[in-house]
Amino acid sequence: MQLSYSFIVPVFNRPDEIAELLASFDAQESTIPYEIVIIEDGSTISCEDEIAAFPHLDITYLPKPNSGPGSSRNYGMQRARGNYFIILDSDCILPPSYVGVMDEQLQKNYVDCFGGPDAAHPDFSNLQKAISYSMTSLFTTGGIRGGGEDTGKFQPRSFNMGLSKKAFEASGGFGNIHPGEDPDLVLRLWKLNFKTALIPQAFVYHKRRISWKKFYIQVNKFGLVRPILNKWHPTTAKITYWFPTLFMLGLVVGLVLLLAGYYLAISFYALYTALIFLHASIINKSIAIGLLSVMATFIQFYGYGTGFLASTMQIKWLGKEPRKRYPHLFFSTLEG
Repeated sequence: MQLSYSFIVPVFNRPDEIAELLASFDAQESTIPYEIVIIEDGSTISCEDEIAAFPHLDITYLPKPNSGPGSSRNYGMQRARGNYFIILDSDCILPPSYVGVMDEQLQKNYVDCFGGPDAAHPDFSNLQKAISYSMTSLFTTGGIRGGGEDTGKFQPRSFNMGLSKKAFEASGGFGNIHPGEDPDLVLRLWKLNFKTALIPQAFVYHKRRISWKKFYIQVNKFGLVRPILNKWHPTTAKITYWFPTLFMLGLVVGLVLLLAGYYLAISFYALYTALIFLHASIINKSIAIGLLSVMATFIQFYGYGTGFLASTMQIKWLGKEPRKRYPHLFFSTLEG
């Protein structure tokens, strides 16, 4: 099959991010043609001026009422010209090799849905690099966002995801939950016998515009969403989803035992903290980033762990309906 690519990028009030992303498209080394579809998701600050600065790029601009990232991606894919969609977040930057590497890997080993990792650009702030570490490290998330080497049965994330038109039409695309719309889509694709894969070489620089407060809110929502996905897809539930909750509960127990004069439990946490600090410091060549990475890791575990426990109690144990209990996790779907 001859592949024709459409990049799908929803944006909400972030024209500066679109400018940086388009500049990275402009710097691509490959001459493979592609379309860029930018979906303005009810923004009050338009990115039209930023788009106008790149007249030589093939850009389709689609303004629409706000309906969330999942619905906006569907909206763009329904109107795109390509037969293979590359879905990106607006806060991503492509390395110059991205298009060429992505196409080369799909031509060698075609798959209807792929995911690529995210990485920290050298120009990122120390906070961005620390949060990137906590989100991608094998010692924190187990490499589930592409940081590991297991390329089979990979669950692509929508900040950097490829999806064939065939798979999009068969699945209906993204649902209206957010976050969590990407694993939900992947799990439905698996039920339809579509295969997914990780393409390690097709990475992006994920330039999260984030603070500690925003990071906590984000990971807490991740924790809230997972029991909902487990309810929708019960055969995919894993014991590993409990690890952040158990980690934080164990820390509380360790601190209580420490006050009673028992040091063994808390010593494991001290060793883990040292591991995170040393590993993050070495790979980033910065002690400051190592310290921030420790903080990011504990915020991530606490935010996700408490969210997961609370949602499990409400959804699984008390039988609450997800949309009614957590309405802020759902958008209204835009039809057509």
